[in-house]
Amino acid sequence: MGKAVGRWDFEWVYNEQPHTWRRKEILAKYPEIKSLMGHDPQLKWVVSGMVLTQLLACYMVHELSWKWVLFWAYAFGGCINHSLTLAIHDISHNVAFGTKRARWNRWFAMFANLPIGLPYSASFKKYHIDHHRYLGGDGLDVDIPTDLEGWFFCTPARKVLWLFLQPLFYALRPLLVNPKPVTKLEMLNAVVQFVVDIIIYYFWGLKPIVYLISGSILCMGLHPISGHFIAEHYMFMKGHETYSYYGPLNLITFNVGYHMEHHDFPSIPGSKLPEVKRIAAEYYDSLPQHTSWMRVLWDFVFDDTIGPYARIKRRYELGKNE
Repeated sequence: MGKAVGRWDFEWVYNEQPHTWRRKEILAKYPEIKSLMGHDPQLKWVVSGMVLTQLLACYMVHELSWKWVLFWAYAFGGCINHSLTLAIHDISHNVAFGTKRARWNRWFAMFANLPIGLPYSASFKKYHIDHHRYLGGDGLDVDIPTDLEGWFFCTPARKVLWLFLQPLFYALRPLLVNPKPVTKLEMLNAVVQFVVDIIIYYFWGLKPIVYLISGSILCMGLHPISGHFIAEHYMFMKGHETYSYYGPLNLITFNVGYHMEHHDFPSIPGSKLPEVKRIAAEYYDSLPQHTSWMRVLWDFVFDDTIGPYARIKRRYELGKNE
């Protein structure tokens, strides 16, 4: 099974997350960055085109053999679906229609969710707020692996398995770490999603459903684009908990690679994050960054110092109403 990694606990810190003070410093020095906040008028059209592309693909795969269904699910459809999950990430910050039309953003996220095959958008929004507000928070930030994950997935072979099963852990971890009541939006998300799945099945059979769902699972697991899951917050350099990637895969992932900039300014759409880096370059150029998501995955598997435990954690004192 290979050599076990060298970490046996998370990296515990007792300071606030760096994005809070860096945001204040940057805005004090470059107040023009506030003009980048708001909605992205192009996002709804880009996402709609992707959803319609997947609907066309459902028709095109319904008569293919199973091996080609799975091939195109991994090579094409899953890439679009993974990109749609990142569009949903952007939409969760109300950048599709703006904060004054928050409900429109929730509905549009459900529309973006349709090709993924399983309800996702409403639950993601509910927990993603905590990821920003309580970054690395013990029992709050469900992006942090559990102790069981850190203990067991500690060899190269097991880490490969962990990467492959990543969608499962992302789905189940919130229920164990920070369970919350099911909301009406989540129920609506599920109803809309399964009604559309049934309609697709009625017209074109099982293969399009397998194409959509298997593509989502495969491309959120062991896939080059999934390198961003590891690249964003795993501690590749001691003391640094967020990293950016400025490479070409940002073109198909709504600039999720600009992750330090995103955590500094979550209300700025992904399409405008490169402008944040350009304006405040001195704050980002000197920070550790990744040059390849493929290299991130390779290092995660074969570097003994990196594994599920390679995350910074902190404890937050919550008020009675939090």
